[in-house]
Amino acid sequence: MEKLKSIDHELRATWQAVAKVYNEQAAMHDSTMSTAFVLLNIDKEKGTPSTALGPLMGMEPTSLSRILKSMEDKGAISREKNPEDGRSVIIKLTDYGKEMRKISKEYVIKFNEKIREHVTPKELEGFFKVTETINKLIADREIYKEISNKAV
Repeated sequence: MEKLKSIDHELRATWQAVAKVYNEQAAMHDSTMSTAFVLLNIDKEKGTPSTALGPLMGMEPTSLSRILKSMEDKGAISREKNPEDGRSVIIKLTDYGKEMRKISKEYVIKFNEKIREHVTPKELEGFFKVTETINKLIADREIYKEISNKAV
């Protein structure tokens, strides 16, 4: 298959470009795209249980733990015992974390506004439909079903 016509190639190349531009902006604030992503997924008022963050973001626990440790070291988050479940921890934003979250949100909004200036609503609707279909096919394990059924 020609690589420019490969859906997975285009998704990966585009995501790498998006990650690069976000990481360049985050670096100006001594941060990373991953840290910004975590900041945006923590409830700014109540905090978020640490066990809910990974699934919420589709991130592996070991990667998330490393990011949370770094964020705690920088003073962006604090960990508090979950009053409803003493075995888990609530991740809360500090004042610094809330400020960094606000900055991260501004970059995401600007990114989306700029893309929307160059893409019609109909094109964007098609993009979301395609990504939704891809995600559903993967979640339903439909992509390689025929191959798996033929396996020895």
